Amino acid sequence: MKHCAKRNALLIEAQEPGGVAHRFLQGTQPSLEAQLCNLADAIAYNAHDIDDGVRSGLLTMSQMDEVPLFAHYKTITLQQHPGLTDAGKARRLLYETIRRMLSDQVYDVIDTTRQHLMQRQPQSADEARLSGPLVAFSEPMAQQVREMKSFLFKHLYRHPQVMETTANAQVVVRELFDAYLSRPQEMSSDFSAREETPRAVADYIAGMTDRYAAKEHERLTGRRLLA
Repeated sequence: MKHCAKRNALLIEAQEPGGVAHRFLQGTQPSLEAQLCNLADAIAYNAHDIDDGVRSGLLTMSQMDEVPLFAHYKTITLQQHPGLTDAGKARRLLYETIRRMLSDQVYDVIDTTRQHLMQRQPQSADEARLSGPLVAFSEPMAQQVREMKSFLFKHLYRHPQVMETTANAQVVVRELFDAYLSRPQEMSSDFSAREETPRAVADYIAGMTDRYAAKEHERLTGRRLLA
């Protein structure tokens, strides 16, 4: 439900009254464990995306200076290791900057969550759900993370090369679905034997790695869309 729109939540609630969508519509928080997983997931994704973006050449280190959070830790890194200004050590500079950024985000979450728990003192899981977000960034860190995500959305996720790959990936998924739907025997036996073929096909594709999906698409269609 983390990425669910209210319209979809209402549809789910109509099908399963009082189910998972009910908490979403009522504004009730996930469990503390789920709050932590959501935040850890976001921290890790941002770090990996910066790393992948720079190493792939879609982003440059000078571009990343536009992101206050990243620029701050890059400055600290260079103060501690001035030799990393050498062009041949750009990879190390990136790694050390991200490492420091990750570490401070983690400690920020620990400190902020500790404060929230002391202030609200939930005595049960249900009380925790009703206490608002407990596992969280401090507001200054949250603002910097929002700015970083906005930058990544504009310069990485909407990069023409990424958009082209995404479009090809969508074609691969659609054509895989059509191919397996018309020839379910192409799937492994535990999926092809299921009665609800569309659901079985969807589940089968959902379990694929990117590489395997690209390979299967090429095998079934004779076309190679993803490297």
